[in-house]
Amino acid sequence: MIFITVGTQFGFDRLVRAVDEAVSSGLITEEIFAQIGLGDYKPKNFKYFEMLDKQQFEDKISQADAIISHAGVGSIITALEKGKPMLVMPRLKQYGELVNDHQSATARKFEELGHVIAAYDAGQLPEKIKQLKMFVPKPRTASPEKVAEKIGQFLAGI
Repeated sequence: MIFITVGTQFGFDRLVRAVDEAVSSGLITEEIFAQIGLGDYKPKNFKYFEMLDKQQFEDKISQADAIISHAGVGSIITALEKGKPMLVMPRLKQYGELVNDHQSATARKFEELGHVIAAYDAGQLPEKIKQLKMFVPKPRTASPEKVAEKIGQFLAGI
């Protein structure tokens, strides 16, 4: 099963529609379950809920063979903790999905580190979905010491 999640703050119609079209065209043949948020677009080709509670969300992540998501840090970290292959598509300011493009930076960094695959627009999604089927995420190790060092450097410069 592929789990689609768009987070809890907003809908993400562009991603949900693109995945729905990929299912309709036969690109995705696996079972899909989605958490689609409060967007306007309702998928025609897979089961979904607008919102899931924390336990339901964690259950779906655990059950999933792969995840397709917005590029929210919380969703990415959760998938990495469970060792799940993940394809992210960042929300973009130009579509009014966020006030800035921080999710693009997040997607780039996690992709650079080998943790996720990223599609930066819906047109890239078909090729990235094919890659997702074979993708093995590089494990992430937390480094609180590095974070503390960077905070210390920042504070020293104030």
